[in-house]
Amino acid sequence: MTVVGAVDCGTNSIRLLVARATDVGDRSVPGLVDVHREMRVVRLGEGVDATGQFAPHAIERTRNALADYADIMASAGVDRIRMVATSATRDAANREEFFAMTAELLGAVVPGVSAEVITGDEEARLSFRGAVGELSSAGGPFVVTDLGGGSTEVVVGDAGGVTAAYSADIGCVRLTERCLPSDPPSEAEIAAARDFARSRLAPAFDSVRVDGVHTWVGVAGTMTTLAALGAGLTEYDPEVIHLSRISFDDLADVCDRVVHMTRADRAALGPMHPGRVDVIGGGALVAMELARVLGERSDVDELVVSEHDILDGIAIGLLV
Repeated sequence: MTVVGAVDCGTNSIRLLVARATDVGDRSVPGLVDVHREMRVVRLGEGVDATGQFAPHAIERTRNALADYADIMASAGVDRIRMVATSATRDAANREEFFAMTAELLGAVVPGVSAEVITGDEEARLSFRGAVGELSSAGGPFVVTDLGGGSTEVVVGDAGGVTAAYSADIGCVRLTERCLPSDPPSEAEIAAARDFARSRLAPAFDSVRVDGVHTWVGVAGTMTTLAALGAGLTEYDPEVIHLSRISFDDLADVCDRVVHMTRADRAALGPMHPGRVDVIGGGALVAMELARVLGERSDVDELVVSEHDILDGIAIGLLV
């Protein structure tokens, strides 16, 4: 039986999915059953927006996590691996150092494998494939937003696949580093961050029409964390969050609270991952702007949150 390993290395986190094929109707995304799923915040993109290159300590954090992932994949008998690197790696001048590190670690499990930088368009399509796999086609057309650390993908499609996609240069890390230095952020900083998010997302919605969509699906850590807070969870529970729904009004309330909190107050929230404490405010502002535009341009009035995303899209691609 084929066992595959999918690794997604973004601006804020590195994530692993080890999966095998299963019959449609089994648990997880159709066609997949999880063997191991894990996320670690390594902040590979720390400072990239300002310096244009990876910091040595950021590469070392990523190396340590990927070394553990390689051991997990080797123990699981993985025979196919794909590792994709997204926004931060597209922007970094010293990315060859990163690629050499990934080739060393992944090549020890499956010879010849290294990380690959994917375009924003491919990132969007992989995210869409993973996100809508369990949703009924009756809910389409869908708009999927993958809100990451350095970029946000906006994708529209239906059961037949993607019809339009755009990768915007805005994410929780990028927005926080540019606009939200204070703890808690000032009203002037928040206003500037809203304007910046709006300017970066405007081309996405100019390129991707959302007037006909019926369902908004949000993926990645900012969205799932906001949904957990909206649900009043005392600790993060992926089974409760997966495919849960939050109204625009409740989402706005949660985002506004999170944006105005101190980092200490955020850290005390049960569902909050420690690695998201300092950037979740920026992510919340991006989420609010997404909701604002969708509320104005479509009939959508709630957010569906999926635990399945680009990782699942990568894994499905390895099995077909």
